[in-house]
Amino acid sequence: MKPGLRKAACTILLCLAAFGAAAQQTTFRVDVKLVNVFVNVTDSNGAIVGGLTRDDFALFEDGRPQRIALFERQSEMPLNLTLAIDTSGSVRKDMTAEAAAGRRFAKAILRQQDQMSVMQFATTVRELTPFTNKLKMIDRGLGQLHGDWATALYDAIDLASRRLGTRQGRKVLVLISDGDDTVKNTTYRQALEAALRNEVMIYSLIDVPIVASAGRDIGGEHAMITLAEQTGGKYFYVDQGGLDKAFEQVSEDLRTQYLLGYYPRNQAPGLEFHHIQVTVPRSAPGAFVIRNRTGYYVEPTPASD
Repeated sequence: MKPGLRKAACTILLCLAAFGAAAQQTTFRVDVKLVNVFVNVTDSNGAIVGGLTRDDFALFEDGRPQRIALFERQSEMPLNLTLAIDTSGSVRKDMTAEAAAGRRFAKAILRQQDQMSVMQFATTVRELTPFTNKLKMIDRGLGQLHGDWATALYDAIDLASRRLGTRQGRKVLVLISDGDDTVKNTTYRQALEAALRNEVMIYSLIDVPIVASAGRDIGGEHAMITLAEQTGGKYFYVDQGGLDKAFEQVSEDLRTQYLLGYYPRNQAPGLEFHHIQVTVPRSAPGAFVIRNRTGYYVEPTPASD
């Protein structure tokens, strides 16, 4: 080969090698998933703590510190919200009030970029309104509530979570129920996993028909409380100010969230579920109550050939 041709061939090979290395580097970066963590901070009296900055927070995955790559005080991300109403025998007497309060809630919270769906659950789960920001469609769906006897609470959480999981932005499930699941198809553990896998925050509005009733399902109420706590949402008892007050508290909570995003680094190998912890290191012990989802699931990596 002539010297000139040999030199040109070497140059081409070097360029191809550099291109290949750059392509590998680019592919690696695309494969790293940004983990979004929505955080609410209150003081010891329950008052919302605003004005915190990125530097006020520390974030850990499985106990390993992470760098906060994304920070927002109030997210402009689209809000995808499912309102799921229990219409079983124990609470169906409240349906008219629930429909009216739901209409007011939708009108107050929905922005142009947001979408809301309406579900009812009793013996089965039924979607009354698909995701929309048209208040007339939401009104129509809420007007179709009808009662039945059993309560498919965990089925409703599973279905709502999977439908929310296909959407982009914040994903919120607002449940109105007394917590008594009587259908026994989906389990509590399966419902919680569905919510965590689909990054759904659960807000539990606990409607206790008769506070002093011997038939009150304390276990079901506790389940609704822990579902909210594990997913970064919150729970409220409807009897403490009524549904309008509970909806108002949900709206306030969603309007005052911090968004922290990070790319996992030094990740603990072999785990299907990664635990997330958020702290405010500069605060005094016990000064703040911090709420966020407890972690996230990762899909198993396919075995290579």
